[in-house]
Amino acid sequence: MAIEAEKLKTLLERAFPDAILELDDMLGDADHYGLTITSSVFKGLNRVKRHQAVYKALGSLMGNELHALSIRAYTPQEKEQK
Repeated sequence: MAIEAEKLKTLLERAFPDAILELDDMLGDADHYGLTITSSVFKGLNRVKRHQAVYKALGSLMGNELHALSIRAYTPQEKEQK
């Protein structure tokens, strides 16, 4: 099972219209990705809620076409501080 990075980006951009996305195919297998996502949607949400929002945006892909996703989710203000 695999999923193209562009499909992931499209789904995430729909859910987080202001998002800045950095997506890395960690193993080159289109099955294990690292995601850094910056969006104002995350303001006031803790890490668990941010991850849940990302998983919701990806729907049934998790565990099916997408085996693993490492998520780093920031607000624009947090990202500026990094």
